[in-house]
Amino acid sequence: MSDQRKSSFATVNPYTGETLAEFPALEGAQVDAALETAGHAFESWRARPVKERAAVVGRAAALMRERKEDLARTITTEMGKLIAEARGEVDLAASILEYYAEHGPAFTAPEPLDVRDGEAYLVNEPLGTLLGVMPWNFPLYQVVRFAGPNLVLGNTVLVKHAGICAQSALALESLFRDAGAPEGVYTNLFVSHEDIERIIDSPVVRGASLTGSERAGAQVAERAGRNMKPSLLELGGSDVFIVLDGENLERTIGAAVAGRMANTGQSCVASKRFIVLDEVYDDFVDGLRRAFEELRPGDPLDESTTLGPLSSEKAAAELADQIRETVEQGAELVTGGHRIDRPGAFVEPTILTGVKPGMRAYGEELFGPAAVVYRVADEDEAVALANDSRYGLGGSVFCADVDRGRRVAERVETGMVWVNHPTSTQPDLPFGGIKSSGYGRELSKLGMREFVNRKLVRVLPPDAELSGIAG
Repeated sequence: MSDQRKSSFATVNPYTGETLAEFPALEGAQVDAALETAGHAFESWRARPVKERAAVVGRAAALMRERKEDLARTITTEMGKLIAEARGEVDLAASILEYYAEHGPAFTAPEPLDVRDGEAYLVNEPLGTLLGVMPWNFPLYQVVRFAGPNLVLGNTVLVKHAGICAQSALALESLFRDAGAPEGVYTNLFVSHEDIERIIDSPVVRGASLTGSERAGAQVAERAGRNMKPSLLELGGSDVFIVLDGENLERTIGAAVAGRMANTGQSCVASKRFIVLDEVYDDFVDGLRRAFEELRPGDPLDESTTLGPLSSEKAAAELADQIRETVEQGAELVTGGHRIDRPGAFVEPTILTGVKPGMRAYGEELFGPAAVVYRVADEDEAVALANDSRYGLGGSVFCADVDRGRRVAERVETGMVWVNHPTSTQPDLPFGGIKSSGYGRELSKLGMREFVNRKLVRVLPPDAELSGIAG
């Protein structure tokens, strides 16, 4: 076995470059043992009353709030998120667990169907053990939106977290164990990418969920499909931020900064393509430039820092290359565009204009503090440009006329559109996309409808007339 496999999970502080901890990947026999344990745990876990399962998830939420500061600092040191935003992620993750602890039991209740004779109803049964392949940019939130509903439903989960968030992964596993989840109900797996296909192939695993890149999503979906197992994918995004008028422009620009710069721009639903009507374009670009140039890089653990590092040196180099090549292809650099001359994985807040089809920034997702601004003549052109993307995750529309905003939002080809607010998330709203942004929905009631057997039970009296049978 290579040394690379033995130390494939490591925490490297992107602000200092210091390697804080390393963890070996599991051997093949250890992976098999984890699968077996999760499979056995499913049989007893599903047999527990749903309110008991929900109570465990509720206790996990309470522990998450108790451990808020430690969890937030772990997130920040592993992937560079500003400490205030890391605390916000802990709160959001806890609220998701609380939501399913409270509402999950009702979501699993049998659903009666209206039939002429006898009765019919749907039973919502868990499928079994699920694999979740999780990313680094929201180490808690993106895990619990997968784990929370499925644990309440009665599934058991195996979580393969991103390699750079190993300590967050261990903290989550400990949290669920301390909340009362039996061994095998929530299992962290330090496994290599090569092991994922073998795990999906296992008869123990009954479904797979991935949040991450298009390439990884395609691999997981293909493997799950070969095995006739359901999958859910939340992939990249290039969310639009459409500005239809100049009313309350200061608020709109503030929303643009928040939508683009939260998590240093490293979010699938970050606002990335700003489509602005001609009448307000110049003022919008100038205001956005001034706001970007006020951001100050620094230690993400320092409360005064307003621009954190990217998650890794590799991520910063990739974004800088995308910007540089787009400018070489003819785009205009309004501000930023370079690495910041200081230690850490920093890139200047960047605004690009004049971006055209064929340029890297037109078709690729810019995962970091870089915005592309387009000028359009009217809302029809805005919608056409918004839909000229292989992505379809989220988007937002800003205008004083709410009816106009709603009308435009309904024309945008994405899984989610917010009017007068950047794309966001909350436990009771469905989250997911279309096109190359994936499929399926998480959160809300729909979050308990992806990995469930919605089994029909039809009951007729013993003397009922026999009807034709079709298949």
